Amino acid sequence: MIETLHAEWTKLRTVASSGWLLLTTIVVTVGIGAIGTDVVKCPASCGIDTTKMSLTGIILGQAAVAGLAVMFVTGEYSTGMVRTTLTAIPRRSVMVAAKAIVLSAVIAAAGLISVLGSLLAGRIFLPGNGYTAANGFEALSLLHGPTLRAAAGSVLYLVLIGLIGLGLGLALRSAAAATATALGLIYVLSFLGDVSLSTTWQHRIERWTPMDAGLAIQGTRNVAAQVIQPWPGTSMGPRWTVAPRLVALAVAVLMSSTPT
Repeated sequence: MIETLHAEWTKLRTVASSGWLLLTTIVVTVGIGAIGTDVVKCPASCGIDTTKMSLTGIILGQAAVAGLAVMFVTGEYSTGMVRTTLTAIPRRSVMVAAKAIVLSAVIAAAGLISVLGSLLAGRIFLPGNGYTAANGFEALSLLHGPTLRAAAGSVLYLVLIGLIGLGLGLALRSAAAATATALGLIYVLSFLGDVSLSTTWQHRIERWTPMDAGLAIQGTRNVAAQVIQPWPGTSMGPRWTVAPRLVALAVAVLMSSTPT
């Protein structure tokens, strides 16, 4: 397994687009968070959740994470390198596990930098915009339990988005199809909830879609009023990662049983 992990890490780090996508994740996440916390003012917007506002860049940064995950898998299929990989590692489960571990570690590292940078930007900008102790806001700090939970949960959320992209790449084996499907799951389903005229369906969508449910972990104010609570929301992520991998497994079984 160690050799397989090293091989997958070598594949990931030697592709130029991997580094650019990780850098994009960090820059977009921190940049959007910094802009958001620099723009809001209190008392005009004193009801906002300052932690969630600081981490709002993840909404866009996750697109780069999904793209990285898809590319990590489909690149081998498009070049035919997957045949060499499966010759060296006949057990597909070992190959997939190694990819998942390497991808998760890399995304977690980029996610940690993104989250810490976003919270630092919020800590710098928010007090100057009226979000002070006098108005009921403490400076953002990881020593504050809900903020620590939001930070750790945001990193976990990005990892889960990566695993969803990985599963879709394995199932569809096409960069375009897998990327479109991943972005559809993340953004289009969430948009349907926003435009739904039915409150019942809107709440259902918010409880089940990857982004709405997953980012519930960022809430630190009025948490009881959320449609879904933080940790139950994050638990939706693993469920969304299972389906595409089951499809990929079924495809692999069918192909292996088809006469050549």
